[in-house]
Amino acid sequence: MTVSSEDDLIGLKLIGRIVADTLEVMKSAIEPGITTRELDRIGRQVLEAAGARSAPEMVYGFPGATCISVNEEIAHGIPGERRIAPGDLVNIDVSAEKGGFFSDTGASFAVPPVTRAVERLCRDGRRAMWMGLRQVGANKPLSAIGRAVGAFAEKNGYTLVRNLASHGVGLSLHEEPKEIATWPDASERRIMTDGMVFTVEPFLSLGATFAEDGDDPWTLYSRPRALTVQYEHTVVATRNGPLVLTMPGP
Repeated sequence: MTVSSEDDLIGLKLIGRIVADTLEVMKSAIEPGITTRELDRIGRQVLEAAGARSAPEMVYGFPGATCISVNEEIAHGIPGERRIAPGDLVNIDVSAEKGGFFSDTGASFAVPPVTRAVERLCRDGRRAMWMGLRQVGANKPLSAIGRAVGAFAEKNGYTLVRNLASHGVGLSLHEEPKEIATWPDASERRIMTDGMVFTVEPFLSLGATFAEDGDDPWTLYSRPRALTVQYEHTVVATRNGPLVLTMPGP
């Protein structure tokens, strides 16, 4: 999507705030013993109270309002009876629609007690995302995002999952520009246009380079098995740089 009016921006900011607030409420509810289904139910209640609809459920028939992935699961985890335990690494991905506009956000959370390595992974996963976001702006190369994230990962001893990319969003959950690499991609030649809406969502890992299918049609696992974090914002490329839409309210 390309923002073409103030009404577009108002609609995008509204759904961006809703998904960000939903993520914050779910984050606060994470505790040992809660099931991922119970956590998802909390997210659904927040979305519905705001008049929003779960995007993965609406668009793809996903069996949950949000995606919740634990430890070896790195994306598209199905909410169910799995109980969150101390030491777990929990990723929550929230995307939703309201008034014809879509937004997408996500983050990973470590449940204490965890090792310093996991604490550092979470801290650096967020930093990696911001390294990419700082490259966003009208008339800048999309490849700058992957180059910045890749340089950060290499410098700090991490790997990047290279088959889960960022994507356009706004009037649908996944749209042009598709397959935006958050790793160095020499073949990327596209330029960000003013008003372009897309996600920035690197998957930073302690060793994984690939996401592979599991036993169900949805859940993706790290290959090789290694703890992996994902942090994601929806952003608009503007002449003044990145306009991040998925920030929680005051």
